[in-house]
Amino acid sequence: MPDARPAPSFTTRFAPSPTGHLHRGHAFSALTAFEAARAAEGRFILRIEDIDRTRCRPEFEAATHEDLAWLGLDWERPVRRQSDHMADYGAALRDLSERGLTYRCFRTRREIAEAIESAPHGAMEAFRGAPLPRDEEVRRVEAGEPYAWRLSLDAAERTLGGFDSLTFLEEGQGPGGEHGVIAARPALGGDVVLARKDVGVAYHLAVVVDDALQGITHVIRGQDLFEAAHVQRLLQALLALPTPVYRHHRLLAGPDGKRFAKRDRAQTLRELRASGMTAAELRRELGF
Repeated sequence: MPDARPAPSFTTRFAPSPTGHLHRGHAFSALTAFEAARAAEGRFILRIEDIDRTRCRPEFEAATHEDLAWLGLDWERPVRRQSDHMADYGAALRDLSERGLTYRCFRTRREIAEAIESAPHGAMEAFRGAPLPRDEEVRRVEAGEPYAWRLSLDAAERTLGGFDSLTFLEEGQGPGGEHGVIAARPALGGDVVLARKDVGVAYHLAVVVDDALQGITHVIRGQDLFEAAHVQRLLQALLALPTPVYRHHRLLAGPDGKRFAKRDRAQTLRELRASGMTAAELRRELGF
C-alpha cells in the first residue's frame, strides 16, 4: 500500500457519509474538530466516506459542502472521496490476505446471528469464524456465492503475540467515561468485515488507510464510534500504520432524549437555514 503521509503536529478531519443531509449532530462534530485544529494551528480535512454506493448520493455530497461552508468552515482541497481510492484499500486487503490474516466468509447475517446465539455466552459472544476447506471455498466462489472478507482475530493474535501491547490515547471521553491510555480490546468486535465481494472495502479498513495516508494525528468524533477504535487500533498494528490520538465527544440529543440521527429524520441544517436560523445562531446554540 502507499506510504503514509508525514504528519504535522495536529491534523484532524470530519468524515461524513453522503447518505442524507447533515443535522445538528454533524454540525457539532464538524465544529468540534474544526475549532480544535484552529486552536492547535493545525490542519482540518474534509473526507467523504462514500463506499456505500447503494445509499450515497452526489446531491448529498454537494449539500455537505454547502452546509459546512454555511457554518463558516474551511478545509483543504482537493477533498478525498473514498470511492476514488479503492486501489489503496485493495492493496491493504491484499497485504493482510497474503499474510493469512483474512478469510472468505459465506455466512449470511442471519446465520451469523444464529451462530452468536448458540455460542456458550449467547449474544455477548462476538462472532469468530474460520476459513473453509480450500476445495469448498473454490466451489462456492466459482458458483458466484456472495461472501465477505473477514479479519481473523485468531490469526491476528498469533501474528502479534497477543493483544496486550495494543493501546491508544483517549483525550476525550468514551461512553463509559473512558479516558487516558486505553487498552484496546479488538476481540469485542469479533472477526470484523474488511470488504465484501461486491464492495471493495468496509468501514474499518478504509478509515485506517485514509487516516494514515492523510497524516491524521487526532481523530475527533462522537462517542458512538468509541468501540470502533479498538478494532482500528488492531488494524493499525497489523498494517504498521501510525496510531492517532482519539478524542471522542458527547452526542447531541433532541428534546425527546434521542440522539440526532439521519434515520430518525432529525431536522437538517438545510431546514434550519430555510427557517431563518443563521449560522451564528446555530454555533451559539451548539456552544461555539
